[in-house]
Amino acid sequence: MNSEAPLLTPQDLLSYLAARGLARESDTVSVRELGGGVSNIVLLIEWADEPERRWVLKQSLEKLRVQDDWRSERTRIYREAEAIEALRPTLGESALPEIIHIDRENFLYVMTAAPASSVSWKEILLAGEIDMRVARHAATLLARMINASRADPTLRNRFADRTVFDQLRVDPYYRTTARRHPDARGALAKLVANSWNIQSALVHGDYSPKNMLVRDGGIFLIDFEVIHWGDPAFDTGFLLNHLFLKAIHQPQFAENYLNAAREFWKTLSAELPGEINRGFEALTIRHVGGLMLARIDGKSPVEYIRDEEVKEQVRTVAKQILREPPQRVEDLVQLIQAHSQEF
Repeated sequence: MNSEAPLLTPQDLLSYLAARGLARESDTVSVRELGGGVSNIVLLIEWADEPERRWVLKQSLEKLRVQDDWRSERTRIYREAEAIEALRPTLGESALPEIIHIDRENFLYVMTAAPASSVSWKEILLAGEIDMRVARHAATLLARMINASRADPTLRNRFADRTVFDQLRVDPYYRTTARRHPDARGALAKLVANSWNIQSALVHGDYSPKNMLVRDGGIFLIDFEVIHWGDPAFDTGFLLNHLFLKAIHQPQFAENYLNAAREFWKTLSAELPGEINRGFEALTIRHVGGLMLARIDGKSPVEYIRDEEVKEQVRTVAKQILREPPQRVEDLVQLIQAHSQEF
């Protein structure tokens, strides 16, 4: 397998598909690169005479497109395709893409695209539009994935390797941030150690609004490249953190963002089995603190927070959470609300 396999471009994609029997050279297709990601080439393919035929080609990068030197195994792309195939029967055909083709020589796969009218939840949220149905559906999908994975012992072995999770999350988020914030180093090291010791369910690893394509309140979930067997509180903290960052970034919509966080947590808590809730809420809250600081000063800072005063506000609340974690998610919501009102 050649780790230096060439990257596909919109210009040569039709020839690539035709050579593999997935299209004809005479087909009229439009191809454009989708933005928003740093770790893959993602191309949308649409057929002019077949409007319902819409595919996405995803090819992994070894060096991510960020300022820091950040690398990861390109073979992660195959685990992502495998995860989608494994979870589609459980999460539903309307919630996950269908895998069309896997190319193990070129580190890519082809899948069906979300319906044309879908919009990323991130885009909707940044516009200040909050649909509580989406928050509830995000919780339901996550709970379903956790519960189904716990019921299927084969998934633990299939997704036991956490190398990519370390490369794309633990190191660039937590360890990098700890090096840049010595006063938070101890709390972050303890968070990493505690979380790493938990291996109880499948973890998406990038459970973010940008990976939830929304139509009519329903979610089409994508981007499983960091999937692994581990600590499901990471996913919960990951999503809540995005809602909290937006509340601080756009205080005029803070109440709506925080209500969405409440709705997500309420739905998730009701759908998870009782045994997973032991310590789950506390670790979720600690992940929020770590992730909040990491999305300002880790290797992958959120692009929409540019104001230095807002960044400092996020750092302050993140360190407060890490130093003295609130007891409940509701207490955490109220803490974020108080900080968002300062702007």
